[in-house]
Amino acid sequence: MKHLFFLTVLFSNFAFAEVTAIGRWKTIDDETHKPRSIVRIEEKDGKLEGFIEKKFEVPGDTGETLCKNCKGDLKDKPIIGLRFLWDLKKDKPGTYSGGEVLDPKNGKVYDCKIKVAEDGKTLKLRGFIGVSLLGRTQVWEREDAAAVSTPTSAPVSAPVKAE
Repeated sequence: MKHLFFLTVLFSNFAFAEVTAIGRWKTIDDETHKPRSIVRIEEKDGKLEGFIEKKFEVPGDTGETLCKNCKGDLKDKPIIGLRFLWDLKKDKPGTYSGGEVLDPKNGKVYDCKIKVAEDGKTLKLRGFIGVSLLGRTQVWEREDAAAVSTPTSAPVSAPVKAE
């Protein structure tokens, strides 16, 4: 019994980590497979939202710095700093749904969901209209290795002696 208790305490010293979408990501164009931007995903009021931090120019780009094709409040906003992802709610560790994503290139807003790989190094964002089957997926690469996982429990500082 003493050994079982010691093993329980020993293993509880390791904080179990949960993969998260929070952090910086390099977006990869699903057609050209080239990097398109660096984005930051953060949590606000229990929901994820994303902001564009940097844009990579590729052949064929117009060099546009404003979201000319966007609608409403987003019209003519600077692309750098633009909130392009919002309202994603956590379904289970590493999986989020119920959000929307803006494509600044065409100004359209799509329903979206996110799935982070178990190792936390890649993320799949699925943008769609109505049902997930009618959409497309981008695979993003984690830009900040320090944020691969978030501890879900605090480590126990010292073993407790069994009597």
